[in-house]
Amino acid sequence: MQEQMIDLSGDCARCFGLCCVALPFAASADFARDKLAGTPCPNLRDDHRCGIHARLRDEGYTGCTVYDCFGAGQKVSQITFGGRDWRDGPREDARRMFDVFPVVRQLHELLWYLTEALTLPAARPVHADLRRMLERTEALTRESAEELAALDVPAHRQEVNVLLLRTSELVRAGVGGGGRKKNRRGADLMGARLKGADLRGASLRGAYLIAADLTGADLRGADLIGADLRDADLTDADLTGAFFLTQPQLNAARGSAGTRLPESVTRPVHWAA
Repeated sequence: MQEQMIDLSGDCARCFGLCCVALPFAASADFARDKLAGTPCPNLRDDHRCGIHARLRDEGYTGCTVYDCFGAGQKVSQITFGGRDWRDGPREDARRMFDVFPVVRQLHELLWYLTEALTLPAARPVHADLRRMLERTEALTRESAEELAALDVPAHRQEVNVLLLRTSELVRAGVGGGGRKKNRRGADLMGARLKGADLRGASLRGAYLIAADLTGADLRGADLIGADLRDADLTDADLTGAFFLTQPQLNAARGSAGTRLPESVTRPVHWAA
């Protein structure tokens, strides 16, 4: 799984610090200060690396630690713009690069989901359609900057979502437990007390689980696409077989050495602290 997705992980060494320049952020619990889109973060060094990377949480930049471009940074830097640094070219080229980066990032996130869906045996009836959509989406990421800027991303996302929904239905149908028939799609579960809850095979697509207590909860085979897990407590929870869970979602949550995870993600370093 991880080998298949290696090109969908951010590689800062091959990127021109695009997430530190193109994206805006506002002073909050996640960021220590305001920053406008297209303006370099004051912590960005001349070599496009973060000057406080090892201290981001301590310095008030938790939001940076839970972000992942899914490999879009190096794609835009090295392929879309052929290795041209935004600092060296005309200002218009830099602006186009910053505009295209969020588009490719969304496409790469879809590639992540499609790639994972193809690893799920229960989704075999739609594997052919998933593979075609994967190839089509990958082709879109390699279009010109002008074509990418004009792309109707929401329309393409909707087409992909039809297949991902079907994948979810097929996978969850084979999961036993009381949560299998639970549809919590988009549910407001902020701060919910779900300690030890049986959520096997549940649909938690887009659910708001901010600061929810999921200690010891059974989330095996649950669909977690788009679920907001910020500050959710996953201590000793079982997420074995949970699918469409991304690293940024997990990085935003809290957990422990006893939290069981699917192979598609890694245990966040800050959990040990």
